[in-house]
Amino acid sequence: MEKKRQFSREFKLKAVKLVKNRGVPVAQAARDLDVHENALRIWIRELAADPQQAFPGQGVMKPEQAEIERLKRENAKLRMEPDLVKKAAAYFARQAL
Repeated sequence: MEKKRQFSREFKLKAVKLVKNRGVPVAQAARDLDVHENALRIWIRELAADPQQAFPGQGVMKPEQAEIERLKRENAKLRMEPDLVKKAAAYFARQAL
């Protein structure tokens, strides 16, 4: 099985600039850089949508994604608390008898 290729943030930025600043057609730039044309189009869209947060890197989340993950963890913790309280109450009720 072929390993998925990964590209650095710098490579992606240079590839997008090649198309945007130099006017090289996407298809030609993709061939020259040996990347899939659709990948290059996605990079162009991502950079246009959020220039500061585009291409955060492997394992690095955008601030919005990190906040969503934090809230999911907090939500899971809060959902468990009532169960813990019930179990503790049942335990202490048995101990009192």
